[in-house]
Amino acid sequence: MRNVFVLALTFGASSPAFAASGPFFSMSNTDFVVTLAFLLFIGILLYAKVPGLLGGQLDARADGIKKDLEEARSLREEAQTILASYERKQQEVQEQANRIVASAREDAAQAAEQAKADLETSISRRLTAAEEQIAAAQNSAVKEVRDQAIVVAIQAADAVISKQMTAADANKLIDAAITDVDTKLH
Repeated sequence: MRNVFVLALTFGASSPAFAASGPFFSMSNTDFVVTLAFLLFIGILLYAKVPGLLGGQLDARADGIKKDLEEARSLREEAQTILASYERKQQEVQEQANRIVASAREDAAQAAEQAKADLETSISRRLTAAEEQIAAAQNSAVKEVRDQAIVVAIQAADAVISKQMTAADANKLIDAAITDVDTKLH
């Protein structure tokens, strides 16, 4: 405190403005009174330990700022950890999605192959069924033609026999048929 007082007096006494206005250490000199009041104010502040209180408050504020900075660092590290975790999860999900897409493509390819095989089987079955129907229709047509030919042949034979056969020949044939049936039945 003495150092401050001596320093203030030195600067005040050596000032050229103070030298021209008369004796400096007079109570009528306003510069001296203001300097004295200022030094007294500074002395009261030092006696009340205001600089220590201000320093303590500044230290407390600095500690608070340090704590805030440390908390911000820890939050940043935590955020970076969470970000890395989400990036890993996103990458895992992307890989899983790629696997699902690949699996779906494989399943689709297999389904297409199966559908192609089923279609070929169905076509071959239908061709076989159509060939069978054609064969059956052909056999039916051949049978109808044969039946018709038999009917026509019987009619032709009947016409030929009825023209050439006499009543006596017919009676002989009837008698022979009756005896033939009689021998076969008994």
